Amino acid sequence: MSYRIFYGDALAMSNPDRHLDERVRMERFSTEHEALARARELIDAEDGTAVTITDGAGNLLSGVRLELKLGYRTH
Repeated sequence: MSYRIFYGDALAMSNPDRHLDERVRMERFSTEHEALARARELIDAEDGTAVTITDGAGNLLSGVRLELKLGYRTH
């Protein structure tokens, strides 16, 4: 299964057609591990950058499970 990361300006990322906005970039990865590692790099390096990850079926990975996979702890 392939994974895609979309990242960029938070306002542009909120648009359902974000893939058409030039302020949003997209990268493909062949494994979930690679996609999560890249997402973590982007979050750590860029203040104000919004990041989303989708799986091969287009499902958005989100919520507490994603935060835990990225290394965040809940309180």
